[in-house]
Amino acid sequence: MPRIRHTAAFALITVAAFALTACGAGDPAAAPAGAAGPAASAKGNIPTQDVVSPVKKNEAAAALLPADVRASGTLTIASSIGAPPGATYLPDGKTVAGTDIDIADAAARALGLELKRETAAFEAILPALDSGKYDLGTGNFGVTDERRKTIDFVTYLNDGQGFAVRDDSRLTKVTDLSQLCGLTVGTAAGTTFEVTLEENKHLCTETGRKPYDVKTYSEPGAIWASLQQGRSDVVMSTINGLRYAVRQQEGVRFLNEFKRLDVGFAFRKGTPLAPAFRAAVNGLKADGTYDRILQKWGIGASAIETSRISPPEIK
Repeated sequence: MPRIRHTAAFALITVAAFALTACGAGDPAAAPAGAAGPAASAKGNIPTQDVVSPVKKNEAAAALLPADVRASGTLTIASSIGAPPGATYLPDGKTVAGTDIDIADAAARALGLELKRETAAFEAILPALDSGKYDLGTGNFGVTDERRKTIDFVTYLNDGQGFAVRDDSRLTKVTDLSQLCGLTVGTAAGTTFEVTLEENKHLCTETGRKPYDVKTYSEPGAIWASLQQGRSDVVMSTINGLRYAVRQQEGVRFLNEFKRLDVGFAFRKGTPLAPAFRAAVNGLKADGTYDRILQKWGIGASAIETSRISPPEIK
């Protein structure tokens, strides 16, 4: 299929897929990661269910907050706004929505807190936590052993790494990164995807093959444009994000999951906030709010059994 047609389609899809939200109901226990119910199958659908405002204060969880935080009643959160279903902008260009947003807002309500949200670039959030600029951050941050050295996490999802390609690609499944030798891989800057790719280039050179080329982008739309226009042969990104994005575009397909990772709220190392947020997330699971959020965004298979503080990386 001509790339011109795909590029034109992508220009429209960018509005729907990266400025709007579009997932619907699915069985939270059985739906595959990123799967969607009937409402989510239509491109550009926006889930409008309010699943946050009914959340009641969890007194036991709130009691775990430091006294100064309970007194102020506010925290500053940095949110990376990338692509649905994680976090995106609504049509007004100002309101943010997504799984990260709903879970953070629900946890805050459970703790009796107001979140002062600032949007920030994904790669800027973790360093800014250490400086004290923000109290916590969201951005589909995967929990890795390397990140745990400097960041504390409170988990709320299980997502991970996956691949997508154009329909004309010969790739059928990537189980070893050496299968990418000689290709160009598009991914987001400052992510676990970039780190994983860079750390494994030696798999190609050690066997005398041309290394794959890693192209990084700050905007999700640019990653997909690079694939559609032939500047990238394959895209590496979040499992849920890939499944969502390929439903919104012609000529591309989800390839496979590569590695699962826990995803969590990010805090500066040694934060006293982590126990309270863990209790809040587990409280949301107990009262059904958590499942309703994942059902709303069609990512039921990314549910965790229980929230944990900085668990070891999933190997």
